[in-house]
Parts: sequence; structure tokens; C-alpha cells
Amino acid sequence: MEFVKEESEENTSEPETWRIKHEEPETLRIKHEEPETLRIKHEEQGEFIEESEENEVLSKDKEKHHDKNGEKPWSQTKQKDLEKRSYKFFTCPQCGKSFTRKNIFVLHMRVHTGEKPYTCDQCGKSFTRSGNLKYHMNIHTGEKPYKCSHCDKRCSLLRDIKRHERIHTGEKPYTCDQCGRSFTQLGHLKHHMNIHTGEKPYKCSHCDKRFSRIGAIKTHERIHTGEKPYTCDQCGKSFTQSAYLKHHMNIHTGEKPYECSHCDKRFSLLRDIKRHERIHTGEKPYTCDQCGKSFTRSGTLKYHMDMHTGEKPYKCSYCDKRFCRSGEIKIHERTHTREKPYTCDQCGKSFTRSGTLKYHMDIHTGEKPYKCSYCDKRFSRSGDLKTHERIHTGEKPYTCDQCGKSYTRLLCLKKHMNIHTGKEPYKCSHCDKRFGLLSHLKTHERIHTGERPYHCTDCGKCFKHSSSLHSHTKKTITVSIQDSAEILIKSMLLFCMCDCEGLIHDSRADIIKYVTDIEQDKVLFVCCKVQKHLLCD
Repeated sequence: MEFVKEESEENTSEPETWRIKHEEPETLRIKHEEPETLRIKHEEQGEFIEESEENEVLSKDKEKHHDKNGEKPWSQTKQKDLEKRSYKFFTCPQCGKSFTRKNIFVLHMRVHTGEKPYTCDQCGKSFTRSGNLKYHMNIHTGEKPYKCSHCDKRCSLLRDIKRHERIHTGEKPYTCDQCGRSFTQLGHLKHHMNIHTGEKPYKCSHCDKRFSRIGAIKTHERIHTGEKPYTCDQCGKSFTQSAYLKHHMNIHTGEKPYECSHCDKRFSLLRDIKRHERIHTGEKPYTCDQCGKSFTRSGTLKYHMDMHTGEKPYKCSYCDKRFCRSGEIKIHERTHTREKPYTCDQCGKSFTRSGTLKYHMDIHTGEKPYKCSYCDKRFSRSGDLKTHERIHTGEKPYTCDQCGKSYTRLLCLKKHMNIHTGKEPYKCSHCDKRFGLLSHLKTHERIHTGERPYHCTDCGKCFKHSSSLHSHTKKTITVSIQDSAEILIKSMLLFCMCDCEGLIHDSRADIIKYVTDIEQDKVLFVCCKVQKHLLCD
């Protein structure tokens, strides 16, 4: 372990970074081979660390100082100084982290103090490091001198183009020495190492949540403050993370440079295509260390971990319901506010969730890439396919921990749990009645509004409840041959009044029609589900 020289008051002004060339050859190797390596930029960070440029400037200043004063180079005097001087760590008094170089210690302290001495003279934005300001200035100048040798992308900094080119080459030079996983960026490796160390030195000032990265805590605290510093210059929409803004910009540009190697689907972001290709490969790289369950997405693993921790820091401002994710509480609160921010650009229908809009868009595109392995049914979502296949396998993975009853869908379990909890979070806006499910509230409010959304396609009669429409349609099954034929053509919901207790069929193929006596206008319906018969007069 290396120590830092303890210098006198006169020598403290000399930058400690000057020592990197002689005392830390590994750091020097990184600096020369990859000037971007000490710049950490996580997708969730609004600010990144850039150290190499400052070190280079400081080193040049030190060399000039020696040349000007006629002093011997540092390499000739280092050994004597090492013998004469004692060493010490620079330890942070707030988090206990230690450093071997004073300039890095000073930079670290700004994490706690919030000091940002480097300010942009064009927009007033401030930064903790000079390198970050230099990087930021390219936004104003627009200069991008470095071009990718594989595509037309251009970058303002050499290290950025090197990092980008790894997308094409597949190079991952940074490898974890504990599990062997490799990364394209040093910052990603450092972030990964926290899985092994568990270190989380940064605590949220609004709640008890802790983080391993300063960028991550800044992003998290925006949940509490509501700050959205990244704004689209075309439509004015703002975001909490730069990555979200980049993703949003593809709506305007329409650029999708990444094509799936298994199908023709294209994506605008590398991470999206990686996530998509796991559908084809079946890869699940994120594993729960408590129960061993694996997932294709890190976010799904985080969501799963809440089952073990039980932590729910976010409380609904309209009811007592609590959530473990800020995104979940936003979606939930829309059930109270009735906000539907996601609108279909083809038919104008609006939705509370972006996922629901994507699901809806399949109506227009008709794309259904996922086929059931037991039957010929196809689906547009992998989750829908999994749910459907449980009909064939009989799997019911969602079990009530109070009575042991199991379900094929999580939503069904949640609905069932209201029996035990008695929770009724949804209040009628017209009276004081409360309900445990949003669907029940909507049905109830039709009493006040008079809305009748269910229409009979044959007679045009309207109903408040789908069950009332079903009952009405069931009565029309006893008709003449000509009318029966018309129903079979028009209706997608057919009913048989046999021993299966009025089973509803969602396919014409489920009921076979035979004409037995044309003169008497009688029709025989055979229910394919239960092989029962009904003679309709």
C-alpha cells in the first residue's frame, strides 16, 4: 500500500498529482493507453469524473517549474526525498474514505461540500472539475473533430470515440478480478465492484437510502426535489436523467442504428438491443443472491429484491398505499388523478402507462413475434406468452401467504388479497363509497354518470355492465335459423345454454352449428368445450 508524502507548509502548493508518473506506474499506464478511463460516466449520472486532463496539465506545469529554476528533474531527487520524508493518508472526515494524493482528496471533499468552482460563462452551469467544464463547453461550440471508423458518428473528445468504437469491436478491457465479468468502461467496472464490496458511502438527505456513487444519489434526490435538468430543445419535455433525454430524442430523429442479429427489429440504444436479444438467447444475467432466481433486466431484479427486503419508502399522497419504486407511485397516483399522459398517435386513445400504450400499438401494427409452444396462438409480448402457457402447464406461481390459494397472474393475487386486508383505496368522486379495485370504482361511478359503454351489436341496446350485455346476448340465442346465422357472422362472444352453465365462448370454432329441421326453424348447437348439446326453438 502506498502512502502520500507529508510535506511542509511551503511545499503543499506543489500538486501531488505530479508524483503519478513515478509512484503509480499502473495509473500512468492507464493514463497513456486510455485517457478516458478515469472519467466515470454512469447512465444515471448527470456529471462524470474526468481526471487525466488535469493531471496532464499539472505535470506540465511542474516540469516547466523545474526547467525555469534550473532544478534537477524529480526522478533524480525522488529517492532522497523518499528517504527523508514521512507518509500519511488523506482521510475524509465525513465518510472515512482515504486517499494517497491530496488533489484527489480535495476533489472528493467537494462531493460532501457541494462546491463547484468551475462555471460555464455561457449558461452559468457549474462543475466540480475543470475537465467536466471542458467537456460541457462542447455543447455550446458543437465541435466534434473525432469520427468513428465504423460508422458516421462524431465525438468532441478522443476518449468518447474510443468508448463508442467498442460497441462495434466488442472490446471489454476492464475485467472484474472476482467474478471475471468484463466491461467497456472503467466506471462500469467500479460500479459493478460494489456488488462484491457492498460499499454505499452516500446517503440521501431526504430518506435513509444509500448509494455507492455520487451520481446515483444525485439522480435519486431528484425524486424528492422534482428537479428535471435535462430538457428537449424540440418539444420542451424535461427529464431527470440525460439517458432518458437521449432516449426521448429518438422520437424526433427516428434513428435506430442497432439491428437485432436474430430478427429484423431495430433499436436506437445499445442497451435496448442487448435487452431484446435476451428474448432470443434466453440469457438471464441478473441473479438474486438470496433465492437464486434470475432475470433478463437489472430493474426486474431490483423489483424482485423488494420481496426480500420489504422496503417501501414511497407513500401515495392520496391514500395510505406504499411503494418501493418512485415510478410505481407515479403510476399509482394516476388512478386518483385520472392522468393519462401516453397517447396513441394513430387513434388518439390515452393511457396511464407507457407499457400499455406499447401494448395497444400492436393493434395497429399487428406484430405478434411470440408463439405458444403448446398451440398456435401468438402474442406481441413475451409476458403475455408466459401467462398464456400457464393455461397449458397449470403453473400458478402467485400464492397467497395467508390462505395458500394460488393464481396464474399477479393481478389476480392482488385482487384476492383485498379479501384478507379489507383495503379500499379507491373512493367514489360522487359519494363516500370506497372500493378495493379500480375496476369496481369505475363500474360504480356509472350509476352517477349514467354511462353505458357496452353495446349490443344486434339491437343497439346499451348496458352499464359487461355481464348485463352477456345476459342480454344469451337471450337472443333462441332465434330463427336466419337470425342464428347472422349472429354467428357478427358476434365474437357466443353462448351455450347447456350443462356448462352458460359458458362464454370467445371463438366461433368453439360452437358448431347444425341445422336439424329447417321447416321447424330449429338449430342444434354443439359446445366443443364440454361436448354438450342444445336444441334452440
